[in-house]
Formats: sequence, C-alpha cells, structure tokens
Amino acid sequence: MNVDILQGKWKQMKGDVKQWWGKLTDDEIDQIGGSYDKMVGKLQEKYGYTREQAEKEIDQRFASHPFDEEEETGA
Repeated sequence: MNVDILQGKWKQMKGDVKQWWGKLTDDEIDQIGGSYDKMVGKLQEKYGYTREQAEKEIDQRFASHPFDEEEETGA
C-alpha cells in the first residue's frame, strides 16, 4: 500500500471507505484523515482484526481502487 496515495486521495476515497467498512462513523473516518496506522487501529477496534488482518484488508481494498494518477500530477 502506497501510504502517500492514501493520504493524497483521502477526501476522494472517504465514500469508498465508508462503503467498505460500514461500522466506521463519519467522525472516525475524518479522524483517520488518510493515516494508514490510524486506519489499521480503527479496523482492529471496530472489527476485532489483528494488525496483520487489518493491514491485509486495507492493502487488498486499495490495490483494486482505480487511482487517477493524472489528477495527482495535475496533468
């Protein structure tokens, strides 16, 4: 998981995060703010995942997310 992409695209991805992990409240999603470690912690707290499970879940979800690299570079 490219942590820089997570932080840079967080506002665009918040809706997907809410859909994927519906137990997370809007306030919790705002608190995560694109932080990989905070997201891991929240998934552990809400879903009872181990750290490894949470990291795997995040990596799998975001690996299939269609990031638009042109937006990131401003092209």
